[in-house]
Amino acid sequence: MNYLSVENIAKSYGERVLFTDISFGINKDQKIAFIAKNGTGKTSMLNIITGKDTPDSGQVVSRNGLRISFLSQEPNLDPNLTIEETIFASDNNVLRTIQQYEKALENPDDAEAYQKAFEQMDIKNAWDFETQYKQILFQLKLEELDKKVKMLSGGQKKRLALATILLNTPDLLILDEPTNHLDLEMIEWLEQYFAKENITLFMVTHDRYFLERVCNEIIELDHGKIYQYKGNYSYYLEKKEARIQAEKASVEKAKNLFSKELDWMRRQPKARTTKSKSRIDDFHKIKEKAHQRRKDHKVQLEINMERLGSKIVEFHNVGKSFQDKKILDKFEYTFKKGERIGIIGKNGTGKSTFLNILTENLAPDAGKVAIGETVKFGYYTQSGINPKPEQKVIDIIRAYGDYIPLTKGRQISAAQLLERFLFDRKKQYDFVEKLSGGELKRLYLCTVLIQNPNFLILDEPTNDLDIVTLNVLEQFLLDFPGCLLVVSHDRYFMDKIVDHLFIFKGNAEIEDFPGNYTDYRAYESSSIPETTENNSETNTKKTWKKDANSMLSYEEQKEFKRLERDIKKLEENKKEIEALFATGELEGDAIDEQSVKLQEIINSIEEKTEAWFELSMKMEG
Repeated sequence: MNYLSVENIAKSYGERVLFTDISFGINKDQKIAFIAKNGTGKTSMLNIITGKDTPDSGQVVSRNGLRISFLSQEPNLDPNLTIEETIFASDNNVLRTIQQYEKALENPDDAEAYQKAFEQMDIKNAWDFETQYKQILFQLKLEELDKKVKMLSGGQKKRLALATILLNTPDLLILDEPTNHLDLEMIEWLEQYFAKENITLFMVTHDRYFLERVCNEIIELDHGKIYQYKGNYSYYLEKKEARIQAEKASVEKAKNLFSKELDWMRRQPKARTTKSKSRIDDFHKIKEKAHQRRKDHKVQLEINMERLGSKIVEFHNVGKSFQDKKILDKFEYTFKKGERIGIIGKNGTGKSTFLNILTENLAPDAGKVAIGETVKFGYYTQSGINPKPEQKVIDIIRAYGDYIPLTKGRQISAAQLLERFLFDRKKQYDFVEKLSGGELKRLYLCTVLIQNPNFLILDEPTNDLDIVTLNVLEQFLLDFPGCLLVVSHDRYFMDKIVDHLFIFKGNAEIEDFPGNYTDYRAYESSSIPETTENNSETNTKKTWKKDANSMLSYEEQKEFKRLERDIKKLEENKKEIEALFATGELEGDAIDEQSVKLQEIINSIEEKTEAWFELSMKMEG
């Protein structure tokens, strides 16, 4: 059953064309993700579908009586209502029945009103819905029902808007980054909820595990054209790569044909027959095809990073509290070269406070943080850029210099640097206030990286970034040789980038786990809690330093994970060099240089593989 059809729509802003002649449909029970680069029309598409904006041409046709709910990035809520009043202000009849029943419970003396409310609960099958309603509020941490909307944080408002539209049970649910402002537990609950419920979804999200586990179709807007994939995220990646390879082959074929036709065109006399004119028309089509090229740039930035000394950062008995709330208590840790640590934990457990103490933006109450002389922090915070009025994109980068130093004495201009961060020459002269949220984040990330840090701290770097930019950022970070500390709710990102975790439990309890996020969740779900008695109290604790199925110490578990990552990366480097030899294009000194490099990689693989086997045998007991 077709719910909604997008028919030949186009949208431009002045000279900037977002898309033209776009068509697709949304059918009942489809769970569709809409993917596009930041600034290419995702938000405009959502606004057009929901009627908040109109296309320049074409139309959106929806089924008569279709009920649509839209979760935007900035929910429009009445600030003077309470959480409960906001939820009950919807058009859902079942919710109103629950509200009347709960009011009747508050007045037990009015037996007639109670009986009537009780009967209505039966008639409208509201009992199960009431359970669901309370579960949704509990999962989204919206239990202070009498709290006014104007007193809520931005994240709480987003969660309230999400709860409201879930409870409205619309025919079609349209979501703009639904996992932003949710902690990891909430994201996993929402993921499971959408996966099992018969809901029709159309969403924009950068959460790739969410795409993998929830969506059954992906629509991509790429270079102004629509591509549809009838599957989840991994299916999309596979088919997109096949499509790009087919396009490249088609362009190469057109280039070869173009060369032949160009030669023919040059040899033709001025007087041409009807038949030759037809061939000339075909020539122009071939020329257009042959000159097509994808504007897919990658961030390739070999930063001139100062080498880290033996002493990096040391925490000695560090304590920090805010009134009665403990954040850190006698915290001890010594950072080592090349560490890649992820930080997870519920909101309010002290993650940002920890980062501010680390970067000396906040003093500890007790203990000491010792920072090595060679350490240069790069700190990406959630606050972002604060541009001056009418400041252009390139001005932001030129504040750090017209030229940026790279390794081996090389340098690139500010304009070249921006191109590597996916800002083309035209975009570089846009005013910063015209950028989308994701583009602002990308520009801010650029300003942090170009300062050549050797200890990089990223606080929620993935919020508002599109999937294309996320993949680019991940490739850059995988090659980053310094220390890396990341706070993120993006599970896919964490799994790819970090090799051990700080888990902030609250009340100054911080666990150090030797693995990535998926490892931790698997361990949590499989661990049998140990129960120990301490005086009259019974505490349930989980240990990470000695897995029941492992004979490895904590440091050995970390080393095991690091070796796996290093071997994988070395194997990829080996394949790249072997591919270079296969082209037959290397000559003279280049052959010698790459041969030496290849042998070094092979030796390193053998050495690390032997160490990995030793730990593997020890793990098996």
